[in-house]
Amino acid sequence: MHLQYAKAKESDGQYREAATYYESARDYESVIRLLLHNLNSPEEAVRIVRETKSVEGAKMVAKFFQKLSDYNSAIQFLVLSKCMDEAFQLARTHGKMELYAEILGSDATPEDYKSVALHFENERNHFLAGKFYYLAGVYPKAVKHLIRAAQSTSTEDSESIQMAIDVIAAADDDGLTRQLIDFLMGEVDGIPKDAKYLFRLYMAKHQYREAAKTAIIIAREEQNSGNYRHAHDVLLGMYGELQRQKLKIPADMSSALLLLHSYTLARLLVRKGDHLKAARMLIRVSNNISKFPAHMVPILTSTVIECQRSGLKNSSFNFAAMLMRPETRGQIDERYKKKIEAIVRKPQKTEEEEKTSPCPFCSSPVEETSLECAQCQNSLPYCIATGQHILADDITICPSCTFPAIRAELIKLVEDGESCPMCSTTLDVNKLTPSANWKSIILNIEAPN
Repeated sequence: MHLQYAKAKESDGQYREAATYYESARDYESVIRLLLHNLNSPEEAVRIVRETKSVEGAKMVAKFFQKLSDYNSAIQFLVLSKCMDEAFQLARTHGKMELYAEILGSDATPEDYKSVALHFENERNHFLAGKFYYLAGVYPKAVKHLIRAAQSTSTEDSESIQMAIDVIAAADDDGLTRQLIDFLMGEVDGIPKDAKYLFRLYMAKHQYREAAKTAIIIAREEQNSGNYRHAHDVLLGMYGELQRQKLKIPADMSSALLLLHSYTLARLLVRKGDHLKAARMLIRVSNNISKFPAHMVPILTSTVIECQRSGLKNSSFNFAAMLMRPETRGQIDERYKKKIEAIVRKPQKTEEEEKTSPCPFCSSPVEETSLECAQCQNSLPYCIATGQHILADDITICPSCTFPAIRAELIKLVEDGESCPMCSTTLDVNKLTPSANWKSIILNIEAPN
């Protein structure tokens, strides 16, 4: 009855009422036809197609949009109407192949993706060919095209390289892995790529030891360039990953992180006005000043000033003498040059010995910032709040990075509004509970070679 009434209304030109009765009769194709051709309501037609999943309705909508040269919408509704060949041809003709693949989404088959990949291969678009061969599961071709894509740009194509790493992780093929490593190492084109890609590859392959070695190289390069925070974060991130995998921390990684953290702490302690602790951290850094080539003179200058402020006259003289060498003298900031010259000309070499505190292993007295116990020969974990060795009777662990600290010192920093000095996480004083499990931290570090 609804259908008959709808046809009658349509013949009388009463299209809106006809559409209403067609919808009541569930003749959705007729509703869509009227909305498109008689009522000029394509949005409403699209809504009904989406709600009803009408294949014939989708075809009508696709043809409607095709006449308007709206190929994006036409392709979308051709796919919805299962007219894959028509959608593919339309996409290829009008340069919409990537959109076509996106519309396919989870309904796409490997063969669909392979057809798209072949199209881009013929178009010499290596990145998109590689992308869709990857989605099709054709990993050798995917790697080949993605490497070509990375080579075809004047600068490193990070997106192509990252996708190639994703392909390698999915393929689990030693030959393809070797192929990508050769490219990253510069064996293919004579241009070694940024070490971060090799690091990501090893992480994707779960080759954590190789990733750790690469992380150390990356951190060293960042440190040499003066990017200390980034170098610190690279090592800390790798440190955490090795801990999660229950692997030992390489000794050179641990010592590199210690130095960078000591520099970070020195800046924090200077800001807090704790000049003695700052001086001790700067002495540790300046004793390894060759590892900070980008800021050698400013760091030595800060060390001289902080040592002078805190009464470490002999240490101040020693580092001032280093600054007055011919190769660095001309680089000293004019604001401090006369003062440093005076320290060298009239040296005051008096200096109190550093205070001691008990070794956390054997309780023998050890200088506060010394990280080796002469009595028991143990390496000592350092406090992330002071850089001093930890105290067995007053230790806590950062809940985020799991590094140890002298509890009283870390609480003092947190109460003063500071975050964790190691991982920058905001801390809650109530969660900084005493810890008895600190020995596992030191035991998880490999012995130096």
